[in-house]
Amino acid sequence: MSLDDLRFDNSWARLPEAFYREVAPTAWRDTHVLDLSPLGAAQLDLEPASIEPQRLAALMAGRELLPGMRPIAQKYTGHQFGTYNPALGDGRGLLLGEAMTRQGPLDLHLKGAGQTPFSRFGDGRAVLRSSIREYLAGEAMQALGIPTTTALAVAVNGERVMRERVEPGATLLRLAPSHARFGHVEWLYQQRDVEGMRRLLQQVIERHRPALAEAENPIEALFADVIARTAETIAAWQAYGFVHGVMNTDNMSLLGLTLDYGPYAFQERFKPGWTPNHTDAEGRYAYDRQPGVALWNLMVLAQSLTPLVDAGRLRDRLDDFEPALEAAYARRMRARLGLAESRDDDATLAADWLSLLARHEADFHSAFRALGAYRGDDESRRQLAAHLEIPADDPALVAWLEAYRTRLEKESRSAETRQRAMDAVNPCYILRHRPLQQVIAAAEAGDPGPLRRLRGRLAAPFVPHEDGAEDWTSPPPRDAPPVVLSCSS
Repeated sequence: MSLDDLRFDNSWARLPEAFYREVAPTAWRDTHVLDLSPLGAAQLDLEPASIEPQRLAALMAGRELLPGMRPIAQKYTGHQFGTYNPALGDGRGLLLGEAMTRQGPLDLHLKGAGQTPFSRFGDGRAVLRSSIREYLAGEAMQALGIPTTTALAVAVNGERVMRERVEPGATLLRLAPSHARFGHVEWLYQQRDVEGMRRLLQQVIERHRPALAEAENPIEALFADVIARTAETIAAWQAYGFVHGVMNTDNMSLLGLTLDYGPYAFQERFKPGWTPNHTDAEGRYAYDRQPGVALWNLMVLAQSLTPLVDAGRLRDRLDDFEPALEAAYARRMRARLGLAESRDDDATLAADWLSLLARHEADFHSAFRALGAYRGDDESRRQLAAHLEIPADDPALVAWLEAYRTRLEKESRSAETRQRAMDAVNPCYILRHRPLQQVIAAAEAGDPGPLRRLRGRLAAPFVPHEDGAEDWTSPPPRDAPPVVLSCSS
């Protein structure tokens, strides 16, 4: 089976015309595919070898479409940094078509496809830097078990694009079961288009959550589902130190996916109040504020749903968010700490561990990986302390490890079994800023090899490799400049 064998059923294009604009992609010159994701190919029920490189390049260049595709730019709105913006929509990306796969429908969305009626003053282009960042983020998040959009491939073209500097142009072929956003519902609410909202939400239910159609109020049931899935995703972000950077409501998925990777980053030297987004001076979207922002966004969605669902019922549903978040986060953190059973004090143990890491600005990811080797004795304590760059006699470290040792005594499995379980959830490879910048620089210079190698590591992050080619695992030096990213990232 090849790309041309994909079957499309473009449900979004069957909605009223106000939901979108039909737009042909801009044809870019000299487009070359830098990397093809085996993960993305599998989602489309394709073998990577069956995808003809020239056919894929032509698709990503905007020169050719696949049979059955119907490109559209979606219209939506949203709250950006807490302020409603009515002028949003797909400004540089197009939904090319909705492929029907064994797992269900899958959007093929071309980012960097050119200007649309929603581009405002933008050029509709994407740069290689941001395209690689999103491509690798999808690989990393999927492998960590965090709900996310992914991508089939990333390509560079012969265009030069002006952002903070002149950069190579690029396109990304993004994949998602749906790009339905909170912002779609907000737009319909602001338009007072109640029937349009009902039709959109019924389509989401029929296409993606069919079991909810049997509920007494399917749209209320869908809202409850969005709450639960959002809680799961935010809990996973927090457990793995991920900072989205721009949690505007138009970047929130009705399916609970991580959507629109801009100035994101994974924590390295742990700082709970940190955001990599240099335009977020007040830290609205900092790591430790993400759960609260998610709830605020859900409240905006609830307000938008009031024409269809009783406001009191919506408020009751919102009360489910915090316990769902806490339960999902607790499951993730128990696994990362090697705790197979649930105990009342586990939340305190986890919080104290993170406080210890924050106090010393220890590396968030290698800390969890190194903790798996702890055996409760002085020697393993010294080894862990050295790895964390913390004095072995640090009182907080000694106290926490004693509490951890006591907690482990209540577990029934062996230390070896615990370490294997921890190694299966605590990655060796995370998408660190410095290697990512090196990969981008190499790709801009015409060498996609590091990109492909890093993608391979991120797709299998729990398995260490000793190939010596690159250092993907070291934390940044303590005197390294802070990660500062813009929305063009």
